[in-house]
Amino acid sequence: MFDSKFFEVLSKKLCAVLPDSLRDVKKDLEKNFHSVLQSAFSKLDLVTRHEFDVQTKVLSKTRLKLEALAEQVSKLEEKKQKKKGE
Repeated sequence: MFDSKFFEVLSKKLCAVLPDSLRDVKKDLEKNFHSVLQSAFSKLDLVTRHEFDVQTKVLSKTRLKLEALAEQVSKLEEKKQKKKGE
């Protein structure tokens, strides 16, 4: 899903907005943010942009194949109806 670097960067960004008075606890908060974020994101069942793009392409190709097959079936049904009518 997401690599550890993503959570590290996000944790650091959260810590960066903390007031200077909390500077002493900043490292502890950063570790806690990292853990909480990682846990929360894992529960969301998210995918990366790359995985999403790959699946979008697969779906697009599948849709094209399905449309082609539907047209073939339609033509075969037409042929069958014509033969029945003869």
